[in-house]
Amino acid sequence: MNKLWIVTFETFLRQVKSWGFVALVLGPFMIFGISIGAGYIGASSTGNSDDIAVFGQTELKQEFVKQNKDDVDTSIKSIKSANKRIKDNKLAGYLVLKTNNNQVSAVYHGSNSMDSSLKNRLLIFNTTVQQQLNYATAKLSPTQAKSLQQQPKFKEVVTKKTGTANLAKMISFWIMVVLVYTILVTYTSITAQEIASEKGTKIMEVIFSSTTATKYFVGKVLGVLLVIVTQILIYLLGGWGMFEFAKTSSLTKDAIAQNEDLISSVLHNLLSINLVYLLLGVVIYTILAALCGALVAKSEDAAKAAQPVTMLSMLAFFITFPFQNNMDALAVKILSYVPFFSSYFMPMRVINNEATPVEMAISLIILIATIFLMAFYIGKIYQGLMLQTDDSSFWKRLKRGIAYNK
Repeated sequence: MNKLWIVTFETFLRQVKSWGFVALVLGPFMIFGISIGAGYIGASSTGNSDDIAVFGQTELKQEFVKQNKDDVDTSIKSIKSANKRIKDNKLAGYLVLKTNNNQVSAVYHGSNSMDSSLKNRLLIFNTTVQQQLNYATAKLSPTQAKSLQQQPKFKEVVTKKTGTANLAKMISFWIMVVLVYTILVTYTSITAQEIASEKGTKIMEVIFSSTTATKYFVGKVLGVLLVIVTQILIYLLGGWGMFEFAKTSSLTKDAIAQNEDLISSVLHNLLSINLVYLLLGVVIYTILAALCGALVAKSEDAAKAAQPVTMLSMLAFFITFPFQNNMDALAVKILSYVPFFSSYFMPMRVINNEATPVEMAISLIILIATIFLMAFYIGKIYQGLMLQTDDSSFWKRLKRGIAYNK
């Protein structure tokens, strides 16, 4: 057992120390950092370019500024100064508010149209002030004025399967499928090359004389699995940190607050049993990649070793596309139990609430059983595959490897 863990940790340490692993792990965080940095630089270089200045009748100006203080630059005191700021791209525009013959008027000057949100608030403000002037001019009694303020009622009823829920499912589907595919392709290639690079070397004869081929094979797979778990944990912790930062950053906090329900739904879909399917899917593809690595003719063919596994993963990946809006299809239900495909299709059904706990349990049992059987059998024939050095066909090498352990 000690030799098994020696192989496991030696494989793990060699992989995590590589520049490829460092780049793979740090890549998303570097992109996030560059995006945030560019956003801050852009915001600082343009100043308060989204703000406006307000001029005109004192009472109207003060009331509007009071209601929209976050969007108004009160430091600008003249129209001439406002025009200069607009030319320098440091001000979105300026607004002139006044009343003439009991009619409210608002004129906006800017290089672009007024922000739609601020424009809606301005229209509401103008309507309110105009209504007050109309009441004063008409000399209505309090009862009459109150009756004119009566507003219609509006109620919106959204069913569970529409709106935010549907959008959350779609986003979760794409994140999950792309994440599974990316990790599978990356680590199957790493595993296949790891195994293939040792093909036919003298060191393998020494290793197999000191430990069993099964232990060595399982140790290799466990080492790669530890690397995958490490990467996922780093992504989870780093993702949590980025999310907490985004909630407080001036660039993103408003967007986070407006889409809180959507983000919560997506995180709930991802941080569930789907992570188990992601991990097990990577394990079964890794074992198959190790077999492909052991079946190459020589170590120089290591780059080609992962091609069969990559093609299978691509097949599973692209098959999901036609069924993303049809979770009731018979093909989806069948493939959610088939190893090599269930890591894609069962999470799809889980996200869309189409899979019962019993169905998930059966699918997991089949997947785990397949993983153990594959690991056991490939471990048994591993020595016969690795010690072959002749440039024969794929099927001859496989046949000899099987016969070697009989």
